[in-house]
Amino acid sequence: MKKLQWALWGVCAVVLLTAAAGFVVMWKYASQDLVPEGVTAGKLQIGGMYIDDAITLLDKYEQALEKRSITVQANQVAEDSRSWIVSEFGYQAEFTGARDALLQLKKGSLWERARYRYHFPSHFTLSQSWEKSAFESALRKQWSWVENNAPQNASREITKMDEVIFTPHTDAYRLDLPSLVNEADQWVLLEELEVGEEVTGHRSTLVAELPISTIHPDITLEKLKEEGIDRLIMSFTTDFSSSAEGRSHNVSVTAKTLDDWYLKPDEVFAYSELIAKAEKEHTYREAPVILNGKFVPGIGGGICQVSSTLYQAILRAGLDIEERRNHSLPVAYLPLGHDATYATDAIDFKFRNTTGKGLLIRTSVENKKLTIKLFGTMPSNESYEIESVTLETVSPKTQQSVNPALPVGKTVVVEKGKPGYIVETYRTHLRDGKAVSRERVSKDTYRAQPTLIETGPDSLHATLAPQATPSPGDSLVEDGL
Repeated sequence: MKKLQWALWGVCAVVLLTAAAGFVVMWKYASQDLVPEGVTAGKLQIGGMYIDDAITLLDKYEQALEKRSITVQANQVAEDSRSWIVSEFGYQAEFTGARDALLQLKKGSLWERARYRYHFPSHFTLSQSWEKSAFESALRKQWSWVENNAPQNASREITKMDEVIFTPHTDAYRLDLPSLVNEADQWVLLEELEVGEEVTGHRSTLVAELPISTIHPDITLEKLKEEGIDRLIMSFTTDFSSSAEGRSHNVSVTAKTLDDWYLKPDEVFAYSELIAKAEKEHTYREAPVILNGKFVPGIGGGICQVSSTLYQAILRAGLDIEERRNHSLPVAYLPLGHDATYATDAIDFKFRNTTGKGLLIRTSVENKKLTIKLFGTMPSNESYEIESVTLETVSPKTQQSVNPALPVGKTVVVEKGKPGYIVETYRTHLRDGKAVSRERVSKDTYRAQPTLIETGPDSLHATLAPQATPSPGDSLVEDGL
């Protein structure tokens, strides 16, 4: 019986000792001031650290992230820069639940602390946020002046001395912020694998260049110079000082319409297009025109002095003539073979810009002198000479008619005839003053103007020379509309 009692006491003692040992173990386990082993916050190893030290480490890391700075440099338009702390844009970083979880290790009963420690999370993630819009607003406020401009086209001026002067274009600038905001967003908000890395160097400061897009105007200096309007390549002048007011007006308004006419490389100029434009912008006046081989009153007389002056400038610049015809009668302001007539819907004057670059036509009228200048590209050592040769002189015929008002047998010369001509015109191409080629550019015929004689009636059998019957082509109005 005593042996049984001793045995029971022994069992009780063992149980008590075991319970006491278990209590001690649990007390030590629950009362630890250390973070459970293996616990991480991002890449930060906080397991095994004192709880307060772990909390301090997390605080310092979060604060370091919030003190990071963004420096933006505006080197393209100005040598200035600006820095901001990310917290200015509402940046916040927090290891979500970490502090509460760490402090909870010290709270509750022994059993609750032991159980909480046993089930303690092994990892804490970093929660981050910031206001991208606030960053963009700060950028725009800092460099708002960048966008306070507009592009200005380059310009070309031709001086009174015929110098071609270029004024450079002015670019405009615009803030191209989406790319920078996106770059900052990727840098500010750390990826999970980056959390816990030391906040130094690139991690502490983002240095970026302010992205600015350049807005070029429609006409840049390069584009303008590419047109090839480099210099004056040819000039020709004719005189209309003997012209009456109507003809002078017509010459002037046609020249005004032609002024600043620009031709692209290989573009064909048609005088009919110029006249159509001039008729829309101006009103032509009455002046002598050529009709049926005679100068008669008409509308637009004088417009062919502009086409003829232009023709001479074009010939001397070496350009290709696509279409051209001489007047039916000689004109006073140019030698034979040097004129170019025009008749609406029948005769046109056309040439092609064969300079390989742009061609600009400038005109001026001063003291009843018309000057046409060509500006473009032409080798300075090249020039052209124009020569006309009269092949034949055509004697005028005589036309008689009866004038009942004249005495019987009386003869009166009403209009003295003028000879006609057949003329060939040649163009010689010179290089360094020496001829390299010679071409015939035209063969022209100017009709003779008959001598007009009126006689008084002498008998019913008076014989008179037959009068010429105008051909259909004679109905064309030259040098007018």
